[in-house]
Amino acid sequence: MKQLFSLGVMCGLLVAGLPLGAQAAEEGDDLFARAPWTMTLGPGLSKFEGDYLLKDSFFIDARVAYYFNPYFALELDVNLFPSMSNRTFDDGRRELDGSLWGFRTSLDGLLHLRNAEDLHFDPYLAAGLGFFFFEEDPRGGQVQLMANAGGGVMWHFNNSWAARADLRGGIAGSRTEAMGLATLGVVHRFGADLPRMYTVAGGELDSDGDGLSDAYERMIGTDPFNPDTDGDGLTDGEEVLIYGTDPLNPDTDGDGLTDGEEVLIYGTDPLNWDTDGGGVSDGHEVIEDGTDPLDPTDDLLLYSLNIEFDYDKAIIREHDHFDLDLISRVLRRDPGSTARIEGHADQRERSSRAYNLDLSRRRAEAVKAHLVSVRGIEANRMTTVGYGFDRPIAPNDTEENMQRNRRVEVYIRRSGDVGDWPTDLLPAPADRAPPVWTTPRPTLPERSLSDIPLK
Repeated sequence: MKQLFSLGVMCGLLVAGLPLGAQAAEEGDDLFARAPWTMTLGPGLSKFEGDYLLKDSFFIDARVAYYFNPYFALELDVNLFPSMSNRTFDDGRRELDGSLWGFRTSLDGLLHLRNAEDLHFDPYLAAGLGFFFFEEDPRGGQVQLMANAGGGVMWHFNNSWAARADLRGGIAGSRTEAMGLATLGVVHRFGADLPRMYTVAGGELDSDGDGLSDAYERMIGTDPFNPDTDGDGLTDGEEVLIYGTDPLNPDTDGDGLTDGEEVLIYGTDPLNWDTDGGGVSDGHEVIEDGTDPLDPTDDLLLYSLNIEFDYDKAIIREHDHFDLDLISRVLRRDPGSTARIEGHADQRERSSRAYNLDLSRRRAEAVKAHLVSVRGIEANRMTTVGYGFDRPIAPNDTEENMQRNRRVEVYIRRSGDVGDWPTDLLPAPADRAPPVWTTPRPTLPERSLSDIPLK
């Protein structure tokens, strides 16, 4: 009985602390204010103490939680045991006839130990009080008061979905019988994927609630009935008023990540294609390299050595051989290093995307073949890919710019077995302009923010 009392006190203190914790929540974190409800569904397994006339049983687990802030929540847990088998005793004690069903519910307090630096990994502690109802008395009563305590961990894939594992220990009934409960589940946060809305407070009409009046949206070309015209995860109002990004272009800096991904997921600058200044674009680090776009020390060595091609050709020109020799010398200096060779093409009025993807791949393969056959670099140290005209570094508006886009870029990943990069063998990388806009950027009126006709 003392154990039951102790667990009850623990649960009471945790639940009583929830409102106090809510006052300490970060004011800038609005996810839990606009989407406080979650639901968990999954299977579970119970392990009963030997005095119960029951074998270990599977059950169906369903939970609904309300979050006061990122760290504290109240959760209603409901378990349905459709069939619990009886236990046979050797000493002749009575046993249940066949199987029975059961039902357990509890109200639990959750204390999350999440780290603000890593929003994916989310461990937590939990304690609660509830009751267990059995179809027949398994020893200790047909209805038994139960206390539980334990914890678990969630892995958040995004703001809406997470996976969860939970382990609890509990004691129930007047005989304080012990049991364990283990569950797995899928968690969904309701409303987390809806666009963040601004409060309507009178003034000019703002049909989509994005913080910009309909009249102003028509003036800059955004949709007054869609809070996120370019679909990048940021509302038009956030792009214009807060981040200074283009509400008509989902990737303002052209680095391969949408403005919403940069702001909400990776913490990079949506106006700077290389946030950490390491020489590789944020999108390339995240999508291809698996490096940290906020850490310049892990960037790959990028050289765009003007390996440019004639129109509709994949033949390396004679004057580019010297640059390729320098690349091969870097690879030989670090025998464990690898290279990713990326081909690109320009875009003309009648350009076929499929044809240019193949053409750019053949250009990358031509560079690899040269490094293998002429420079003696092992083929298995190099991979190739073609991007067609999807990643220009200049607008395709002049022959000179289109020539710049017909290029190959080489990304070299060091092995870690050598010291500093052998950059003494290479010329200084040419200044590389950030990718150009994929859609024309609107010319916003020359007005201060205080003059913008908000709602």
